[in-house]
Amino acid sequence: MDLPPEIPVYERVYIVIRHIPAGQVATYGQIANLVDGCTARMVGYALAALDPHSNVPWQRVINSQGKISLRSGGIGSALQRQILEAEGVVFDEKGRVDFKKFGWPGIDTE
Repeated sequence: MDLPPEIPVYERVYIVIRHIPAGQVATYGQIANLVDGCTARMVGYALAALDPHSNVPWQRVINSQGKISLRSGGIGSALQRQILEAEGVVFDEKGRVDFKKFGWPGIDTE
């Protein structure tokens, strides 16, 4: 996705994440690959910086193991799983999501 470089990196991250439909997930690295000048860690920082009332579907970004990354300070991980399950995403007994079933193919293939 070609986003103008004058848009701040975090805003470009949010633009990409808004393209992930309900019932699908993407990885931090996958988002970083779509945003020039970004790393997976920066995607995590961008999500941590979100306003709680944001319209960015933060819950749809998980780690490359198919798991929800632990969050500091509380119930964020449990809430993320609850929201994803309500969207139809299924977790296995090890807390992993099957990317073949629920993985977002990306912007270019929609």
